Amino acid sequence: MRKQLEVFPVTGLPEVAAGDDLAALIGDGTDLRDGDVVSVTSKIVSKAEGRLTHGTRQEAIDAELVRVVAQRGETRIVQTRHGLVMAAAGTDTSNTAPGTVLLLPVDPDASARALRTALKQRYDVNVGIVITDTLGRPWRNGQTDLAIGAAGVRVVEDLRGTTDSHGNVLAVTEPALADEIAGASELVKGKADGVPVAVVRGLQDVVLPVGDDGPGARALVRDAEFDMFSLGTREAARAAVLERQAPTGPREVDPALWDGLLDEEEDIHLELLDNAITVFGDQPVAVGMIAERLAVLLHAEGYGVTVRTGPGSEATITFGSRSR
Repeated sequence: MRKQLEVFPVTGLPEVAAGDDLAALIGDGTDLRDGDVVSVTSKIVSKAEGRLTHGTRQEAIDAELVRVVAQRGETRIVQTRHGLVMAAAGTDTSNTAPGTVLLLPVDPDASARALRTALKQRYDVNVGIVITDTLGRPWRNGQTDLAIGAAGVRVVEDLRGTTDSHGNVLAVTEPALADEIAGASELVKGKADGVPVAVVRGLQDVVLPVGDDGPGARALVRDAEFDMFSLGTREAARAAVLERQAPTGPREVDPALWDGLLDEEEDIHLELLDNAITVFGDQPVAVGMIAERLAVLLHAEGYGVTVRTGPGSEATITFGSRSR
């Protein structure tokens, strides 16, 4: 059990510019020891690597994103090429010349590995590296620092299969150690204090042996395929209506999916036949509305869906294999 952690800022660092040697700046600025974890704000990594681009921030976001998760006006939550989901693709226009935008490092894990190697070669210390950036979180106000790059640290502690103090078996518990380190270090770096580096001491059990950089912070990124919240509310609604795909194969459906759909519609009925559902009744408009709602429910569950109107007051929804 860890009994004590120390977190202290590395102060007095100069303004970082393209080509600067971060290992020398950090190593000369503090007394590093084996087992320390060095937390580095991504901004100075990007500056040292020359990740400045000319143009507007919106143009920079367009170049960095791989998909838009949610958008309200000019505010965009996007997924970057790193797999990160964040506002404005992590671009930054603070403390940069007018007309320039600072981008995230091309490969934050590679940047962390290079910094760790340089510190070992130059100062003969085995440290872990966490590169951090500030992100918002669903369901929570405010922002916190998270790990976007890492080397030489266990980024996740897998406690699945172990037992708690009452003997209960833990089934899903996997603390995100690298994110916890990032949050702790931000407490001494601050957002407006101009302190981009901190050292966390007392985590020797988290730092990996020399030569083992671990999987990096990429291991913390949940693939969109397994993300239950991969779209914003508005974007999910639009996808359900506008981005349906035709069914491509048979698939069973659980009628519980549309429980409650007809509670207010006494004269509308559903009939399930193989891979189709027929909606019928005496009111054509009501039939069409129920059919469309049913198609949205099916799409939300990953079915390929098509809707076809029939003679009189009837509509058929055909469904099949997953559309995503």
